[in-house]
Amino acid sequence: MADIIQLLPDHVANQIAAGEVVQRPASVVKELLENAIDAGATTIKLIIKDAGKTLIQVIDDGKGMSVTDARLSFERHATSKIRTADDLFQLNTKGFRGEALASIAAIAHVELKTKQAHDDVGTAIIIEGSQVTSQDVVVTPKGTSVSVKNLFFNIPARRNFLKSNAVELRHIIDEFHRVALAHPNLSFAMYNNGSETFNLPISNYRQRIVNIFGNKTNEKLVPVEEETEVLKISGFVGKPEFAKKTRGEQYFFVNNRFIKSAYLNHAIASAFEGLLKSGMHPSYFLNLKVNPETIDINIHPTKTEIKFDDEHTLYALLRSAVKHSLGQFNIAPVLDFDKDPSLDTPYNFEKKVTNTPVIEVDKNFNPFKNDVKPSGKQSPAFKSTVSNWDSLYVGLESKSNDSQQDFSEVHFESEETTGSIFTNEKETEQVNTTYQLHNKYIVSTIKSGMLVIDQHRAHQRILYEKFLKNMTIKEAVSQQLLFPLQLHFSVQEIQILNQLKEDLEHTGFVFSKVLKESVEITGVPISVPESEVSIILEQLISDVENEVPDAHFSATDLLAKSMAKSLAIKTGQALKKDEQEHLVNKLFACKEPNVSPTNKATFITMSVDEIDKKFI
Repeated sequence: MADIIQLLPDHVANQIAAGEVVQRPASVVKELLENAIDAGATTIKLIIKDAGKTLIQVIDDGKGMSVTDARLSFERHATSKIRTADDLFQLNTKGFRGEALASIAAIAHVELKTKQAHDDVGTAIIIEGSQVTSQDVVVTPKGTSVSVKNLFFNIPARRNFLKSNAVELRHIIDEFHRVALAHPNLSFAMYNNGSETFNLPISNYRQRIVNIFGNKTNEKLVPVEEETEVLKISGFVGKPEFAKKTRGEQYFFVNNRFIKSAYLNHAIASAFEGLLKSGMHPSYFLNLKVNPETIDINIHPTKTEIKFDDEHTLYALLRSAVKHSLGQFNIAPVLDFDKDPSLDTPYNFEKKVTNTPVIEVDKNFNPFKNDVKPSGKQSPAFKSTVSNWDSLYVGLESKSNDSQQDFSEVHFESEETTGSIFTNEKETEQVNTTYQLHNKYIVSTIKSGMLVIDQHRAHQRILYEKFLKNMTIKEAVSQQLLFPLQLHFSVQEIQILNQLKEDLEHTGFVFSKVLKESVEITGVPISVPESEVSIILEQLISDVENEVPDAHFSATDLLAKSMAKSLAIKTGQALKKDEQEHLVNKLFACKEPNVSPTNKATFITMSVDEIDKKFI
């Protein structure tokens, strides 16, 4: 039998590796930004076109590469970061695998321009699908510029499975945020389709957070500082009152590398225990410095998973540090039975002699006198004539007798009797009665048996169809606010609101101003309370960010679903009899009463036969 095992050609092996390393345009952005940081750059520019599908370009002012290094950088497992296996446990760089550029070059058109500081000219290399098409001398500034064009040009299936531009751009911005937050000592800029999205100068960590997430973020931050032999913690956590329903603003950095850790996230959540409402998540931006020998980064090509030597110690330290900061800055309530600081005597009042306050009373003042005439005599206090007190009641008795006589002469109309509209009296008794079970389900009777309705899902369906009708027919009624409502959002959240602004206006929202980091609302839909507006918009932004749109994705549909979910009657809310009946009637007036907007059952029925079987 002939030998059947063969070594794969390099370009095939590169395409296989690309499946792990390059999952979407955001993966390319991450790898190129990290390479720029490892090259010692101080200023990094990211240029995006069509959410990275047409162009991703990263320009840095790092040390650059020689001609040989530039050519060798596109080979598999070629790297300047490590030399031996022991270096894997002493990592101080972002990359070390030597796979990124080779994988990117296998599935895209890549153009590299680089020059070192002591060279007069630089090197330009063009690669298409792992094949070098040209290598020339070029005039270029110090540093490196990498342009990635036509991503997945030779893998049409992968390209077709990319999401919409809005979704892919959000992933790119997420990666940009992670790298920029880890390095406030570097300057970053991002340009999307020719317009500047971010311009982040060199700053301290707090200012970097504010520059990314908006000026309103500054008041939300509580500093966290702790240093031990095992771990050094620095950064910020958000105040409990600014917690969100989404986990968007949660960042862990270990040795300046963004990581994801459900275990450490639980440590933060336990530190906030008792301070957050159910379903709310705190924001945090925390840098952890540990000995590189105690962690293993080589778990996954994306390098976002890390194994720690002693996770339990890190958990305890992180939890106590956050809890200490919340208490230190009077965020968490503290019981102190000794004294109340607000009742302390100020220093400048310590030696001041206290005197009994003097109260002056005008003894001549009489509120019952009509004519107040000045007189030289002073009458004694509280003197009054009570001899004629009974004169106050003279005449009342006669008036009461007259009024009784008047009432006796009043004639009332006889009560009108109306016939019943039903011919059969039994029919009036056959009224459907509803009952609420555990403040969650509405139980009603039908001809065949019993109907059990999930009140939350049912109300979602009712509101969903109502909002969808308003947005498509454009006949929504708006309730004008007495005072404009100003809400603050981050730059990318404002971009999402701008995309949905027209559809939101069709539901009844009225926007008077949409600024870079805030919006001003002067009108809301009639069914929306003013206090719920910020919650609805935050939930909507979260749904748009986390939604995985399919071929039939519609912003209008998503908006209607999100608003219905936010405004629907919650589980646990008690309803009156007429409210229960109204909900049942409205549900069965819907076009699709059987399922909620998320395709879950709104009600179940149990026939009399099914109930009988339970008693057999």
